Amino acid sequence: MSAVWRASRAAVKRRRLQTFVIGLVVLCSTTTVLLALGLLAAASAPFDRAFDEQRGAHTVAAFDPAKASPEQLVRTARRPGVEAAAGPFGQTVLEMPDDWLWMSAGSLGVVGRADPNGPVDRIRLLEGRWATAPGEIVVNWPVDGTPGPGRLGTRLEPRGAPPLTVVGFATSMSKSAGAWVSPEQMARMHPTTAQMLYRFTNAATERELRTGLTTATAGLPAGSLGTAQSYLTLKRAFSAQADAYLPFMTLFGVLGLLVSVLIVGNVVSGAVVSGHRHIGVLKSLGFTPNQVVAVYLTMVSVPALIGCVLGVVSGNAVAGPLLRVAFSGVETGSASVGVSRWPSVVCLLGMPALVAVAALIPAARAHRLSAARAITAGSAPRTGRGLRVQRRLGGSRLPRAVSLGMGQPLARPARSLLTMAAIVLGVTTVTLTTGLTSTMVAYGQAGKSDGAPRIDVQAGSSAPGRTAPAGSDRRTERLLRSLPGADQVTVRALTKVSLRGHTQTVFANFYRGDTRALASEIVEGRWPAGAGEAAAGPAFLHQHGVSVGDRVTVRLNGKEAPVTIVGKTMEGNAQALESTWQTLFRLDPTAQAAEYTVRLAPGADARKYIAAVKAADPSLRAALLRSDNAATTTVVGFASVFTVLLTVVAALGVFNTVLLNVRERRRDLGMLKSIGMTPRQVTVMTVSSVMVPGVIGGLLGIPPGIVAHRLVVDHVGVVAFPESMKQVWHLPQLAALVVAGVTIAVLGALVPARSAARLTIAKVLHNE
Repeated sequence: MSAVWRASRAAVKRRRLQTFVIGLVVLCSTTTVLLALGLLAAASAPFDRAFDEQRGAHTVAAFDPAKASPEQLVRTARRPGVEAAAGPFGQTVLEMPDDWLWMSAGSLGVVGRADPNGPVDRIRLLEGRWATAPGEIVVNWPVDGTPGPGRLGTRLEPRGAPPLTVVGFATSMSKSAGAWVSPEQMARMHPTTAQMLYRFTNAATERELRTGLTTATAGLPAGSLGTAQSYLTLKRAFSAQADAYLPFMTLFGVLGLLVSVLIVGNVVSGAVVSGHRHIGVLKSLGFTPNQVVAVYLTMVSVPALIGCVLGVVSGNAVAGPLLRVAFSGVETGSASVGVSRWPSVVCLLGMPALVAVAALIPAARAHRLSAARAITAGSAPRTGRGLRVQRRLGGSRLPRAVSLGMGQPLARPARSLLTMAAIVLGVTTVTLTTGLTSTMVAYGQAGKSDGAPRIDVQAGSSAPGRTAPAGSDRRTERLLRSLPGADQVTVRALTKVSLRGHTQTVFANFYRGDTRALASEIVEGRWPAGAGEAAAGPAFLHQHGVSVGDRVTVRLNGKEAPVTIVGKTMEGNAQALESTWQTLFRLDPTAQAAEYTVRLAPGADARKYIAAVKAADPSLRAALLRSDNAATTTVVGFASVFTVLLTVVAALGVFNTVLLNVRERRRDLGMLKSIGMTPRQVTVMTVSSVMVPGVIGGLLGIPPGIVAHRLVVDHVGVVAFPESMKQVWHLPQLAALVVAGVTIAVLGALVPARSAARLTIAKVLHNE
């Protein structure tokens, strides 16, 4: 074994360039694969782990206490298929008239529980203590971490209910409530529903959950079940943003793996072909065929292992920022989102194994080669391959150096096909990135195509604990319109409302004024124009099981209003819908606006307008809205980095092929130089040898790149791109992509071409 290692180490030193190529290829591929696997793991594992630790409820059900008694609800826990149950707990909805803590004014779902423990939904207390006496409340903290003890003692004053003091912060992966009070306090609030928490024996699919709930409630009076919330809906909401990044990350990972296999196979195949004499010497010295194969496998495994380790390190370094972007704004609860260990383990074990398998097939050729044949063959020139095509090219009007170069790929067709495949993958990556960039830039500019500055104005009277006087938002709107430079003013009110049939409250944005920019984001239907109309993003529609044309019932301040979904927006919060001021007036005639968006006229000075707002009303807080889009920046940035890496890798594959060709044809180069070929002609000939594969690779790489782009943009669950943003391909752009294939080929061939041009006749022929 020591002889194999010494021979392998000598081969690594002798082929430093190929060793570097393999290491860099594996490094890039490992990085992309690790990021894809890390994102896949973070999309589900943290939720499942935290959900199981808290014994989360598979279904949170609300019943009408007037139809189902507590005794009847308790009996449902003993029905077949029910693994465990908790409740019944009294439940009601409080209306918060003002913004409180970090929450907007509106509806707050409250449940009465004696303690945070139990067989189902073991609530995790983060700060303070549990509510045990009247007048106390524990508030749900929806994100990772703690709010800190400084907010304990906050006094809440819900409309039509006694004041409550915050004594603790807790979190529930089941999202069973927005806050909790003691059962005694809930009795004083006159609960409107009774909550039951169920864990079922079979709960892997929505169908199994419906079957389990139907079986559990079979003995209850008709109409007693009000709402039911599935934990699978919460799981989809948890991973929605991460899932949006998965398609393009997975594609780049697959492309990286394919390029790795092609490059490694090409390097080993070239090493075997150009090393016949070396193989013959090894076998004549007593190396068995298996030991010769082991030499070549070890030769590629060493740089592959080094590249894999470096790729894991770099992938873990990049995964942290990527996960922060993917889970920004997501209610993670007690789930801790981070980089899992198993993707690193998979990469450390899988990538070297994949390299070894890719190298094994060409290395088997050395296994079959006899010592006598290997030594006698040496580096003798091969004849008879592509001579007919080369003669036809020689008779054309092409320069002789060009015709000789264009015929060279036919001398090694298998190697040329591997090189062309690497170019195809490189062009596919460039095509995918070009399409994604065009789509994401158009998405980021939606509603802002005119480039006019936009000012965000916050009403000072909307601060927590302060109530704006009636009609003050109308005066503010008139003030903002009257200031020099104002063109359009959009008024927004934000509150939390309840939806009939759903246990969780949702955000509702109500608009009036100029909404043309908002209407431009509609991809299906139209923007709401009157009372009882709303629009929502794809995530909201999917998670709430509604579509354009369906009707939902919104509840606020004890009033209900039917709302028809008339439009689907490109994006949107999964827990938010957009509606009109007329709808808000039906629910709360006294509601006031809290935010204004001012679009300035072309040429207006944003700083002067902000100064004018502060001078006119010091209680208003004005700031320039930035047009930065985190999703656009992230997707374009990561896609660009991966494209550069994979393009470099594809160029290195061409580099390796041309380098092997130059080494094999040293005798031919010496003969050509001896009859008058100049160094410049040698360079042209060598570069011309990859021009045809570059053109063909460019043409073949465009269609899969277009298909990959369509697959990515059609499967981003949190964004619905309109067709205009998907149709990004034009003839000049496609022509440039073909040029990209030629560019990759030329860049890879340029260095060995110049090396071949510098070879002297004496150096080439001194061994002949």
